[in-house]
Parts: sequence; structure tokens; C-alpha cells
Amino acid sequence: MLETQSLHQLRQLKLTGLADALEMQFNQPNTYDELCFAERIGLAIQQEMSSRQDKRLQRLLRAAKFKVTARVEDIDYSHPRGLKQRTVAGLQSNDWIARHQNMVLTGPTGCGKTYLACALGHHACHQGYRVRYYRATRLFEQLIISHGDGSYLKLLEQIAKTDLLIIDDWGLEPLSQSQKNDLLEIMEDRHNCKSTIVTSQLPLTKWHEFINDPTLADAILDRLLHNAHKLSLKGESMRKVLTSLTEGDHLT
Repeated sequence: MLETQSLHQLRQLKLTGLADALEMQFNQPNTYDELCFAERIGLAIQQEMSSRQDKRLQRLLRAAKFKVTARVEDIDYSHPRGLKQRTVAGLQSNDWIARHQNMVLTGPTGCGKTYLACALGHHACHQGYRVRYYRATRLFEQLIISHGDGSYLKLLEQIAKTDLLIIDDWGLEPLSQSQKNDLLEIMEDRHNCKSTIVTSQLPLTKWHEFINDPTLADAILDRLLHNAHKLSLKGESMRKVLTSLTEGDHLT
């Protein structure tokens, strides 16, 4: 009865890892008989810590809302797209995030920009960083909505607190004046404070022209690019190369 009450109280206190560990010890006494009290408590505390770390990781991954499930260990280096294993290995230290540096991934459609960005984001979550993925069009849609419902400053604050912001498919649609101003606000809040990954089919030489406002383009790109790692991918679309469909599989 006392054991049941103690386990119930631990779970009420949200110490579920500790409760599970002690319940295992209660149910398997012979396994732990040779351990002293301090050792048994140490094992239970260790399980509580592991449980909390796992729950935090799951919260970070849910909040990130990655487009694809990607991991750095699954990145394909055999495809000739100019991505070097030593480059990714260097980024895995997350030193660039700790130093609030940015990253720009450019290249043709299908070359793996989104996968690489999500893989780096997933790895950052495992290191305890808060990550948020947005397709550029969806980000600007949310900003437009926030202007209308009064949540604009709250959304900016949420974005500013994110350790790693991923803006995917930048440059597909022209920017309105309001969107240019919003982007400057985001870059200003994050400059030298947080890290941002931007992926785009547009080469860097076209970004200034794409923004189509010399003053804002200078301000936005200066904050984004001056401390950014720049990776330019190339090659044929991996979606085309890796497709599993044969000629006979296609609908006629």
C-alpha cells in the first residue's frame, strides 16, 4: 500500500521517470538486492533525468514543425551536388549556432536543400536548441494574418526567441512592401543574437534584385549574409534520380 501511494504521489508531482524506475525496483527486488540504497536512488534519478531529456526533445521536435524527417547521418554524399562530408561534419558541432552565425543554401530544385536544412535543424534539437521551420510563403502568410488580428508583435517575439530559424524556398514569389519590412524586422531581431538558415533556388547574386528596394535590400542582406556560411549545391534533381517508378509504373 505504501509503495502504491508513493508511486501515485510521484506521478502527481510529474516525476514519472523516477516513479517508473522505483516501480521496476519494487517489482524486481531480487535484481536490486545487492545494490545499496544510494545506488538504487542513483539509478532512479538517472532514469528521471533521461525521461525529462527525452520529453524535452520530443517537445522541441514537435515545435520545429519540420517539413521532412531528416537526419545528418542519413545525408547522401554519393550524389554529385558539391556537398562534402567534412563540411557537414564541421556544422554538426553546432558551434555556428552558438556563435549566432547564419547559413544560406542555394541550388536548383530537388538538390536537397530542404533535407539538409531540416537535418541540421533536427540535429540542433538534439542539442537542446529551439528550432522553427517555415516555408517562406507560409511565414509571410502568418505575418499578414498577425497584422490583422493584433498578434504581430507576439509572433515577432516568438521568432526572435527561436535559436535556429529555417526559411525554406525563399525567392519563389515577389515580396510586397509590407513583407520586405517584416523580413527586415525579423533579421534585425536575430542579428548577432540567433541563427537563421535560408534556402533558395535563386543564386546570391540575384537576391538584391529580387528584393527590388535598394535600401531595404542592403539592410536585410547585410544582417543575413555578413556572418553566413554559404553552400551552393548543384546537379540534377535528386527526386528524379532517386525515383522508384519505372516506365511501366507510370499511369497512361
